[in-house]
Amino acid sequence: MVTTDAGMASGRTLFYRHGLLVRLSHWVNVLGMTALLYSGLQIFNAHPALYWGQYGADDDPSFISMEAEQEGDALKGVTRIGGLSFDTTGVLGVSNVDGEAAVRGFPNWLTLPSYQDLASGRRWHFFFAWLFVINGFIYLAYGFVSRHFRRDLLPAAEELKPSHLGHEIVNHARLRFPKGAEARHYNTLQKLAYLAVIFVLLPLMIGTGPTMSPGFNAVAPWLLDLFGGRQSARTLHFLTAFSLVAFVAVHVAMVLVSGVFNNLRSMVTGYYDIGQGGKS
Repeated sequence: MVTTDAGMASGRTLFYRHGLLVRLSHWVNVLGMTALLYSGLQIFNAHPALYWGQYGADDDPSFISMEAEQEGDALKGVTRIGGLSFDTTGVLGVSNVDGEAAVRGFPNWLTLPSYQDLASGRRWHFFFAWLFVINGFIYLAYGFVSRHFRRDLLPAAEELKPSHLGHEIVNHARLRFPKGAEARHYNTLQKLAYLAVIFVLLPLMIGTGPTMSPGFNAVAPWLLDLFGGRQSARTLHFLTAFSLVAFVAVHVAMVLVSGVFNNLRSMVTGYYDIGQGGKS
């Protein structure tokens, strides 16, 4: 984070909050994660069920599944999580395709390509996986070399005190966001969330991906032991993906309620207005 201020008219103070490489990697991640999610759901639809252990087939018990059941003359979508069953007709299990009910784990508007094609889904997924991984390694190298992680993301000891964390949680719940000098830095909740994504969720996602490949297992069989089998890796990959989706949903919600234009400007030009309602 470069600490350069630009005084502007109307009482605005623009603070250079995001460096060029951070901004570029952010937008590459937006493209990559979107394509990976949609193509990943296409791959998942080939067998919309999750297992734990070495094996997973139609006769093995799954703990998450999206199925279709015949109910009279109609198809019914059923999503099972453990011992719970939910009617998800029209969204999961069974959805509308060209005006007709079709067996589909996730609906076609959430998959890449939209039509059922496992091979095409894999090609899209692998292409954007390479883009995502290369972009991630460049960002990691920059983060360590420039001390971005230590300077901007590592919380200080006092920030981790329960009283401080509780205060930030209350402020977020009340939609009270820092302004002025406080807006120069990420708050503790942001720091912890970004660190969890960068150093926990993304490595888990990258590690479980190749573990599902029999060809890669021949090169690194230890990954199967690390993740408890190919099916366990597939389950972890799926759950990690939706943890990232949850992070993005909260991230976008915070952008919307804390100032869309100001946040977008900071991620396009690097400059963030810290003079709105506060003093620098």
